[in-house]
Amino acid sequence: MSFRAHILGAAAGGGLPQWNCGCDNCNLARSGDIPSQTQSSLAVTGNGVDWAILNASPDIRDQLSNTAALHPTDLRKLPLTSVLVTNGDIDHVAGLLTLREMQPFTLFATKGIHEVLAANPIFDALHAQVVTRTNIALDEPFELAPDLTATLFAVPGKVPLYMESETVETDLMGEQTVGVVLENGDTTAFYIPGCARLNDDLRDRLHGADMVFFDGTLWRDDEMVRAGLGKKTGKRMGHMSMSGPDGSIAAFAGIDIGKKVFVHMNNTNPVLRPDSAEKAEAEAAGWIIGQDGMEITP
Repeated sequence: MSFRAHILGAAAGGGLPQWNCGCDNCNLARSGDIPSQTQSSLAVTGNGVDWAILNASPDIRDQLSNTAALHPTDLRKLPLTSVLVTNGDIDHVAGLLTLREMQPFTLFATKGIHEVLAANPIFDALHAQVVTRTNIALDEPFELAPDLTATLFAVPGKVPLYMESETVETDLMGEQTVGVVLENGDTTAFYIPGCARLNDDLRDRLHGADMVFFDGTLWRDDEMVRAGLGKKTGKRMGHMSMSGPDGSIAAFAGIDIGKKVFVHMNNTNPVLRPDSAEKAEAEAAGWIIGQDGMEITP
């Protein structure tokens, strides 16, 4: 058995370039001076044959086309066995509408996330006769794909933007934002594309992991404010920044992890520029900057 993780999309919502953004990164990506990145998604396998997708981004059609391991093996037969969504954010569920072509697979999510999907009838396009919706309880292992066990657990986060009220709690613990631990033989991997803070429970969980794919949305908390692109900080959006005393690079120092990979990076994040000082700083701290098409093995 062999665990493999293939980054389908490394960017946060909007991708790189974002369609309506004229920031330096987006303009560099449009001109081909830095690599473009699609929206957050990860494909995993425990045996090299049967695959699961973690989060169905709006770019999933192109992501599947660009990934040979997920191409059809017969007229309507795919190596895709399941899709798991970790929250109800648009950039993690909108791709489900692309997967509506009467293709059998299992859709895994917490009961709370399934209720969000069920409340919008457009997702009924995933026909119940071919797509099985399965509720997953927190902290209970289940078979995500053959030879691959997964367990969901709560991480600090918030409800999706379209569900926000006047009062927003950004570090809620519950079913609205979850992380995933993947186990295959002696390999343990974590996927946490959204996280508001690294609490003691999460720190203990991650210790000793072979690899961790972690929320890399912003380099600094006020990045979008400084760029003139918005009024929200990373903390207000429910994301840790990479840098600073409260950032993920500092928080992960001292945790025994084989490979640390940043994913879900906003289009403004300077680590998306291959020659940036910020990318060099993150790599010096032992981090890999995820990119579309990158495959990580233990």
